Order: sequence, then C-alpha cells, then structure tokens
Amino acid sequence: MGPEQQWREALGRGEFRLQRAIASGRVFFPPRVAEPGTGDRDWEWVSASGEGVVHSVTVVNPRPPEDAYAVVLVDLAEEVRVMSNVVGVAPNQIHIGMPVRATIRGRGTNAILLFEPA
Repeated sequence: MGPEQQWREALGRGEFRLQRAIASGRVFFPPRVAEPGTGDRDWEWVSASGEGVVHSVTVVNPRPPEDAYAVVLVDLAEEVRVMSNVVGVAPNQIHIGMPVRATIRGRGTNAILLFEPA
C-alpha cells in the first residue's frame, strides 16, 4: 500500500498524520515514497498538530443554488502547506494570517481534512 493510501486510511480513522524523514527530521506533505530533494526513503508517520495559519484564500462563487466556499492554503506548524477549506465561518471572513486548526469530517473513505477558526 502506497503512502497516499496509508494517509487516507489514517484520516478515515480520525488521525491527521504527516511523514517525517528519519535522517533530516524534515516533515513533508503531500504523501510520497521519498523525501523531496534528497530521495531518502527512510521515513515515518507522525501525528500532526493540526495548528496552522491561512497562507492564501480564494472564495469560489458557484452558480445558485450552491453556496460560496473558500479554498485555502494553510501553513501548518510543522512547516508544510496543505490545501483545504475552512468551515464554521463565512467565506468572506477568512483572511490571510488567520489561525486555524484541522478537523476531520466523516469516517472511512468519506473522511476529509478541513480547517476551522482557532
């Protein structure tokens, strides 16, 4: 089973995990078979803090009856960047520098990683 599937299965169990290279200690995302830059294949899964800050935000306004939503890039405390959505706040209230924390909605193959205001 590849890293992407391992990550998704952990998410399905309610666990937000990231990969960390053993030699360098560098955390990386998205899941892959080797550390970016070095190609080192000696890595482990670690629990993510889930704490982050909005790096960028784009508000998407689909055609009615769908509601607007925000696509964000979040800089995590582990120094990796993830793309997701922020829930629990109106899309036009999300701003660069906004502190957020990860939340997992759903279980199993329906699990998704989202963020909410911290």
